[in-house]
Amino acid sequence: MAGGHKQKRLSNSCILLIVIAGIERFAFKGVASNLVTYLTDVVNLSNSSAAKMVNSWVGFTSIMPLLVAPIADAYWEKYSTIMSSSFLYVMGLAALTTTALARSWHHKNRTMSSSFLSLSLYLISLGQGGYNPSLQAFGADQLGEEEDLPCGTDDTSSNKKALFFQWWYFGVCAGSLMGVTFMSYIQDTFGWVLGFAIPAISMLLSILIFSSGSSIYSYKKQDDDDGLQDKKPFMNMFQTIKASALKCFHCEITLPNDKSEGVELELQETPLCRENSESIKVMDKDSKISMCLLPNVKVVIKLLPIWAMLLMFAVIFQQPATFFTKQGMTMKRNIGKNFKIPPATLQSAITLSIILLMPLYDKVFIPFAQLITRQEKGINKMQRMGIGMVLSIIAMVIAALVEMKRLDIGRQMRSEGSKLEIVPISIFWLLPQYILLGVSDIFTVVGMQEFFYGEVPKNMRTVGIALYTSVFGVGSFVSALLITLVEVYTDSKGTPSWFSDDMVEARLDNYYWLLVWLSSISLLLYTLLCKYYYSKSDSDCET
Repeated sequence: MAGGHKQKRLSNSCILLIVIAGIERFAFKGVASNLVTYLTDVVNLSNSSAAKMVNSWVGFTSIMPLLVAPIADAYWEKYSTIMSSSFLYVMGLAALTTTALARSWHHKNRTMSSSFLSLSLYLISLGQGGYNPSLQAFGADQLGEEEDLPCGTDDTSSNKKALFFQWWYFGVCAGSLMGVTFMSYIQDTFGWVLGFAIPAISMLLSILIFSSGSSIYSYKKQDDDDGLQDKKPFMNMFQTIKASALKCFHCEITLPNDKSEGVELELQETPLCRENSESIKVMDKDSKISMCLLPNVKVVIKLLPIWAMLLMFAVIFQQPATFFTKQGMTMKRNIGKNFKIPPATLQSAITLSIILLMPLYDKVFIPFAQLITRQEKGINKMQRMGIGMVLSIIAMVIAALVEMKRLDIGRQMRSEGSKLEIVPISIFWLLPQYILLGVSDIFTVVGMQEFFYGEVPKNMRTVGIALYTSVFGVGSFVSALLITLVEVYTDSKGTPSWFSDDMVEARLDNYYWLLVWLSSISLLLYTLLCKYYYSKSDSDCET
C-alpha cells in the first residue's frame, strides 16, 4: 500500500488486556492445577472420582463460553460483560477460600463443605464463561476494523492479528506458569486457605486494573445500517429457522402466464389466508433475516466437523492436571535433603516450554517451513493445528512408556516385600511428555484461536472464541466419559481398575495407549477433512 509498511506493534490497550488475561490465568491455574491433590488428600475422594470431578468441572468451565457468548453478543457490550463476569469470578474464588477455611475449622461437617465446594467451583465457571471470550474478543477489537479484511493487498493487518493472538497466548502461558509453580508450592507448604485466597485477591486486582484502562480502550459500536442481523447475530440464526417455518404457512398463488397482468398482481397481493398487516411485516422482516443469516448458520455447521476432530487433543490435555499429577506423587521428588517438588509443579514445564519456544516459532520454524512449502506464511492455520495434534500423540506414547517402566519397578519392589508407595524413579522422567505437550500447544492452541476467530462473521467473533474454548470443555466431558467406560469395562471383566488408588495395581499405561489410538483415528479423519475444507481466508483472497 502507499505509505509504506505499518509498524508491527500492538497498542497500549492490547498490551494491558494481555496482562489482565495473564492475571486471570494465574488465578485459574492456581486453583485448577492442584485441585486433584486437594480432592484426594483433603476431601478424600478416590483417584477416579477426583479425576472425573476435575474433568467435569474443567469441561463445564470451558463450555460455558459457548452458552454465554451468544447472549453477550446479542444483549450486552463486551466491556459490561467483562465487568459483571469478573465479579462472579471473584465471588466463586472467595467462596472456595471460605470452603477450605470451614473444612479446616470443622472437620465433622464435611457434607455441607463438599456441597459448598461444588457450588463455589461452578460459580467460578459461570463467571469465566462470560469473562474469557469477551476479554479476548475485546482485545482483538483494539486492532481496528481493518482486521476484518485479512487478505487485503497489504498483509500488515493479518500479521498484526497473528501477532496479537501469539502474544495473547504468551501472556496466558506466563500467568499459567506463575499459577502452577507458585501456587502449588504455597498450597503444599502453607495450606489450602492461603492457596485459594491468593487467586481470589489477584482476580480482584485484575478488575481494578481493567477498569483503570477504560479511557484508552477502543469501543466498537454497531452501525445503524447493519440491521438486526448485526445486533443479535446468534439469536437471528434461530430467526432463520422461524422464518422458514412461517413460509410453510404463508400461501402464495402463481398464475399461468396467459392471465392478465392486473389480475395476477391483484391475486399476488391478496394472501389466501387472512392476515393482518402486522404479521405480513413480521414475515417480511423474518425473510430478510433469513436471507442475511442463513450463511452464518452454514458457517457454524461447516466448522463442527473440524471442531469435533480436535476433541481428542483436548482429552489429552486433561491428563497433566489429573493422572500425570497422580503419577508424580508416587515418584522420587526430592531435591537435596529437605525440599520436595510438588507434583503439580511439573505442569509448569508445559507453559515454560511455550514461553521459551514461542519466539522460535517465527524466527526458526516459519523460515524453515517457507523453504519447504514455498508459501509466504510457511504453513496455514489448519496445518499448524495438525502438527500440534501429531506432537500430542507422541507425548502420550512417551507417557505410556514411562508409566510401564514405573509399574515394572513398583511391582518388583512389591514382590520383594516392600510396602513403600514411592518408586525409586525420578519425577523428571515425566518431563519429556510435559515439554512435548507444551510444544504441541504452540501449534494447535494458537492455531485454534486464530482459526475459529477468523472463520466466523465479524459480528460473531465472541462466538468464534467460544467455539475454541468449548473444544476443551467438551473434551473434558469426553475424558470423564472415557474414564467411566473404562471402569465399566474392567468391572465387567473382573479385573483391577486401570485407575486403582493403589498406583502399583493401576494400569494408566493401558489408558494412555487407548488415548494414542483414539487420537490417531481423530488425526486421520482431520487430515481428510482438511482436504475438502474451504476456509474463509481463501475465499476472501479470491474476491
